[in-house]
Amino acid sequence: MKHTSVQIFGEVLFDHFPDGRRVLGGAPFNVAWHLAAFGAAPRFISAVGEDSEGEQIRASMEDWGLITSCLQTDPEHPTGAVTVSLVDGEPSYDIVPERAYDFVRAPEDIAPGGLLYHGTLALRGPVSAATLDELKSAGPDLIFLDVNLREPWWSLDQTRELVTEADWVKLNRDELARLSDAAPEHEGWLASDPESRSALIESAQRFLERHDLAGLIVTLGAEGALGLTQDADPVLVAPPHALEVVDTVGAGDAFAAVTLLGLIHGWPLATVLERAQAFAARIVGQRGATRADRALYAPLIADWKR
Repeated sequence: MKHTSVQIFGEVLFDHFPDGRRVLGGAPFNVAWHLAAFGAAPRFISAVGEDSEGEQIRASMEDWGLITSCLQTDPEHPTGAVTVSLVDGEPSYDIVPERAYDFVRAPEDIAPGGLLYHGTLALRGPVSAATLDELKSAGPDLIFLDVNLREPWWSLDQTRELVTEADWVKLNRDELARLSDAAPEHEGWLASDPESRSALIESAQRFLERHDLAGLIVTLGAEGALGLTQDADPVLVAPPHALEVVDTVGAGDAFAAVTLLGLIHGWPLATVLERAQAFAARIVGQRGATRADRALYAPLIADWKR
């Protein structure tokens, strides 16, 4: 099934890096940013503060061609902020609470059908959580959950319920283990080893069936990603051998964006994963999750059209 309407719900914020730079971030925002660059027209449903950072986010969206009609301005809460630190190349996050994206209200023009994407972080507060329930009650054709378990802003029961309500889910290997109560065994889930690969696929298959999902994506860091659906064989993809890694912030969001693009256009699962991995490989070669540079996307767009 192809989906022409796309709604992206969740946080938008500034990632503050150790070198003093500020980069627009938030997984849902990153996904919407990439989708717009690839020619989709997502409605991004979120909120910013009545402050200079909120104004900058709105201006950046307008300059990039993102729809801003569902970006709310909250006069009582500041724009989202995260302090990012890198330890051995892996990101660590200090996520500031009580920010504008915790208080997103439902748009007045919620339309049924289409594709609805959301994460987990913006659901830490009851206001935004209730808004997501309203969006779901409108009856989207497909719900895509992008799991991001950020301490202390998640609970096992809530996340499992979100998984059950979704049609497609994307998570990483560790998140699969935590949500499956498989923490003691997941350390052996290495896709490069045949026995471990088999255990990983079996666990993912059980997760897919337990939650009656249409599709499941398990990202594996440097080892690539695993994809499963109800009606196709599991697909494993690996990143290029000569991949240059600057930092991994936003790699999963890049992967999610192209996965959504594949669902929008009805690509086969193998094509979805190969293209998502190719774009994620480009993102880890830069600092930060987004960049206002069309040249980042142009080679992939040209290749995919061929």
